[in-house]
Amino acid sequence: MPQGSRQIQAQTQQQVQTLSPQQILAVKLLELPSIELEDRVRAELLENPALEEGKEDTPDNDYADNPDTETQSPEDGGDTDYDSLDDYLTEDDIPDYKLQENNRSRDERAEEIPFSDTTSFYETLKEQLGEHDLTEHQRTLAEYIIGSLDDDGLLRKSLDSIGDELAIYAGVETTPDELEQALRVVQSFDPPGLGAQSLQECLLIQIRRKMEQPADNAALTVLKTEEAIIKECYDEFTRKHWDKIQQKLGLDKALCDQAIREVCKLNPRPGASMGETIGKNMQQIVPDFIVETYDDGTISLTLNNRNVPELRMNRDFTQMLEEHTKNRANQSKESKEAMMFLKQKIDAAQGFIDAIKQRQNTLLTTMQAIIDLQRPFFLEGDESLLRPMILKDVAERTGLDISTISRVSNSKYVQTNYGIYPLKYFFNDGYTTESGEEMSVREIRRILKECIDNEDKTKPYTDDELTDMLKQKGYPIARRTIAKYRQQMNIPVARLRK
Repeated sequence: MPQGSRQIQAQTQQQVQTLSPQQILAVKLLELPSIELEDRVRAELLENPALEEGKEDTPDNDYADNPDTETQSPEDGGDTDYDSLDDYLTEDDIPDYKLQENNRSRDERAEEIPFSDTTSFYETLKEQLGEHDLTEHQRTLAEYIIGSLDDDGLLRKSLDSIGDELAIYAGVETTPDELEQALRVVQSFDPPGLGAQSLQECLLIQIRRKMEQPADNAALTVLKTEEAIIKECYDEFTRKHWDKIQQKLGLDKALCDQAIREVCKLNPRPGASMGETIGKNMQQIVPDFIVETYDDGTISLTLNNRNVPELRMNRDFTQMLEEHTKNRANQSKESKEAMMFLKQKIDAAQGFIDAIKQRQNTLLTTMQAIIDLQRPFFLEGDESLLRPMILKDVAERTGLDISTISRVSNSKYVQTNYGIYPLKYFFNDGYTTESGEEMSVREIRRILKECIDNEDKTKPYTDDELTDMLKQKGYPIARRTIAKYRQQMNIPVARLRK
């Protein structure tokens, strides 16, 4: 063969991470707050006859207390030999796991405390999603996008990242086009601007939504001018270079000023005020954790499983399985099929119980790490004592993955001696002062707010002046960072504080 026509073949190895059905179930249960877990458990009780509600009679059974216990269903490639069914036949081997473990008795249930949460809009968006005619796949994608929105209603994750998460954690394969279509559905929800991937897109969505409403020619002209300003002069708009906008677009000054005033009225954080807009800011929050602090400095942690039923294996199912196993020598095809049905249901029941136990252990481990890291706050209840803490800090302390910590902290609440808090409340970035002292961003925002509260309202401080003031206090923070903190606290610019 001529040397020039020689072909070279190369082999490549690619490592693909896949999750078993049991792992996917564990992840889904981990995401649920306690009030939704109750519904999920009751649905499983209705669906699987091998699972029943009630406390196990055998107190010395420690099968479910073994955290390393794993089960495999036939679909997972587990052993399907009939001899393996003996694992379920004796009373001592029936799982004795109960959901109320490490929890207070039913007579000591935590009280439901009304809690104002203006950033919780997940259920409201799901209600709007239910009004759209979508396939199950489209609905799954849209729900995941809704769950990925930040508190202000914007989507800061890339669609590629969401696609990867769906494949890894939910076992859902999708394409960029399908995700784009699902995102457009979410962006059609009220209030307008939800689901935008940038502030610029958020403002454009609101302007274009207004264009869909009937308007006279003058109003339509203003709206088109608003759109042109945000679409073509966004950088100039953020820097308040009004003259440059007027010159670049060739606008009449009166029309330019009117359009800019209207743009300034748009909501840059459509999700933050959604609770008040819809009238659902007062919600019944059921805490997932109960943390009690005592005078001697001890802190106790319990899970609040509330009305979640206790689970056990159905005794009738195990007895039927025992009868089939005894007579397996002369089994008919129908008997073998019945045995396989019993085994599959028992495997599914055991897998669900193990997933619930894994959820409980993960929640307790994560919350205990948060208590250890934020112990001064839980002892005193003083917000200024909250130290800088990010997901990585808790992940390193627990040995769990960052994505697991993120799922635990999302939509979970803890009841303390000082009130009910979302777990996200305890996470905040850190900042090191000139003296080397580490402070939380929340504390810096508090100092910034004090400066603004004490300002002369006839001559409010500009961001540059606030930057200088914090620098004098030992916090050399950039002006854009000051502006970001001010916006996070919903404090307007100086000219609007007069």
